[in-house]
Amino acid sequence: MQTKKIEVPVMADLHSRGEKAEYLFWVGCAGAFDDRYKKVAAAFAKILTYLDVSYAVLGSEETCTGDPARRAGNEMVYQMQALQNIETFKAYDIKKVITICPHCYNIFKNEYPDLGAEFEVINYVSFLAGMLGSGKLKIDDSVLHDKTITYHDPCYLGRANNIYEEPRTLIKSISPGLHEIKRNKSFALCCGAGGAQMFKEAEKGDKEVFIERTEEALDTGVDIIATACPFCMTMMTDGLKYKNREEEVKNYDIAELIVQALKI
Repeated sequence: MQTKKIEVPVMADLHSRGEKAEYLFWVGCAGAFDDRYKKVAAAFAKILTYLDVSYAVLGSEETCTGDPARRAGNEMVYQMQALQNIETFKAYDIKKVITICPHCYNIFKNEYPDLGAEFEVINYVSFLAGMLGSGKLKIDDSVLHDKTITYHDPCYLGRANNIYEEPRTLIKSISPGLHEIKRNKSFALCCGAGGAQMFKEAEKGDKEVFIERTEEALDTGVDIIATACPFCMTMMTDGLKYKNREEEVKNYDIAELIVQALKI
C-alpha cells in the first residue's frame, strides 16, 4: 500500500492567513486520544485530502462535545462544553461540520440547536456516500473483493438518526461480500458502550452486551467486522479478543476499508 504523509490544515492557521475551509473535520475525543481510533481519524483525513476537499481541524482548540457528561447526568458540564464549542465555531464562521463519531454527530445535530447552534452537521459515512454517488469517490472493488464483511449498526447512526443505507452502500462498493448480522438496522443490538456505559463497571447479569453482539457478528462467518463508531470499535475489538478470534477476524472502520481500497 502506498503511504503518503499528509498535512492536515488547522483552522487557526487558515484564519491567520485570511483563508477559510468549507468543512470543519471534528476529530472527537476518540480520534484525538484513543490509539486505535487515531488510525480512523488519519484514514478519513487521507480520504479528504485525496478528494481535494476544503477542510480543516481545530487542533488544540477542539474540546469534548459534552455528550458523555450529559449521558452521565452532569448537565452543567455539558452546557459549559457545548457553549464553548458554539462560540469557537462562531469565531471561525464554521457552517459545516463533519464528524467521525456518531455520538458527536447526534449531539451536534439534535441537541446543540437548543443552545443556539447554527451549523450543518454531517456524518462521515453520509459524506462519503454522497461523494460516491456523485462520482467524485471512485473505489476499486478488486482490492478487497475476496473479503467477506459484516456491518454493526451504531445506535446513534441507526435508531437515533436513521442512517442505515449509506454505510452499506459504501461497503458494497468495496466488496460484494456483505453479510448481515441476524439483528440489524433498527433491530440491531447495541455494542454495550453507549449512554456512558463505556465508563462504568458492568452490571450484574449472565452475559455482557458486547460479548452477545460479538457472537452475533461472528456467526456470520465473515473475515471483517466493519464499524463506524469509536465506542463500537472498542467493544468489538474487546469482544474478538475475549473470543480469541482477533487473529482471524479483523475489525476495521469503514474509512479504513476505503483507504485500503483506494491504496492511499
